[in-house]
Amino acid sequence: MFDLNISWSPTTTSQDLERLLSHSSQLGYKTVALNHIISTPIPSQIKNPLPQLPSTNDQTSSKPTSTTTTTLPTVLHRATIILSEPSQNHRLLSLTPHYHLLALRPTTEKSFTAACQSITDIPLISLDLSQRLPFHLRPKACAVAVSRGVRFEISYAQLLAAPDSRARANFIGNVMSLVRATRGKGLVVSSGAARAGDLRAPMDVVNLLSVWGLACERGVEAMGAGPRGIVVNEGIKRVGYRGVVEIVKAVSAPPEKEKEKDGADGKKNGQAATGSQSNAAGKNKKGQKRKNVQDSPGGEGNRPGKKWKGGQKPK
Repeated sequence: MFDLNISWSPTTTSQDLERLLSHSSQLGYKTVALNHIISTPIPSQIKNPLPQLPSTNDQTSSKPTSTTTTTLPTVLHRATIILSEPSQNHRLLSLTPHYHLLALRPTTEKSFTAACQSITDIPLISLDLSQRLPFHLRPKACAVAVSRGVRFEISYAQLLAAPDSRARANFIGNVMSLVRATRGKGLVVSSGAARAGDLRAPMDVVNLLSVWGLACERGVEAMGAGPRGIVVNEGIKRVGYRGVVEIVKAVSAPPEKEKEKDGADGKKNGQAATGSQSNAAGKNKKGQKRKNVQDSPGGEGNRPGKKWKGGQKPK
């Protein structure tokens, strides 16, 4: 199972983070993503503040911290960009080399429409479902996003950490609207947990979402195949070009096979050289024999007993 949203802030200590990751591994999550929220406009100097862990697929030059890797899942780095105006997306691709995953959080109807229809290379739309959204989740816009490969995220910690009943009601209503607009397709379920107490087992989350209209098979897909596809596709984008995967290292043959190959090549070349020399000798011998026949005293032109017409040898 995958959890692509583990909330992180600069105030999170290494002990709390290690406890959170260990608990997620015990619940059955094999791959998680530390989430860092960025506000627009994006600064020109970009720095990834997320801690580097030994289990992280490291793409930066920072040194890993000293943590226990025996119980930790694979940790990825993610950035969620709060977007209010579509014109502020011109520097989104500059974040790609610094994070494994990118997500958008639109706050206006224009930015939501742009995220669904026109903004490329952002595979995830993450909404704050505990608030009253300033736009409607229209089926047409959601269908366009799903057909483009964009996924909508549901973070259940927004319900568990809701400050009042109004926020919980907003979350339930927004989840039901999102499930109805997408018909249960193109969803990714994550925790958004900031502490270990906000985590839940995958099947508990699937059963909870089934109460709000999401079928169980869709819920399992939203926690397994859906986020896995995002992780794999984003990884291919960073090591390949237009679907052609880059070859990092070629495996060389063992020394014994290299010697056998060199010996076989040398023997083959020696046989070829011997054959060419024998052919050349045969040609020379054949030509020499023909020359001897023509120049010998008993040759065709000087055979004894031959009489010429007129008594003279023709000139």
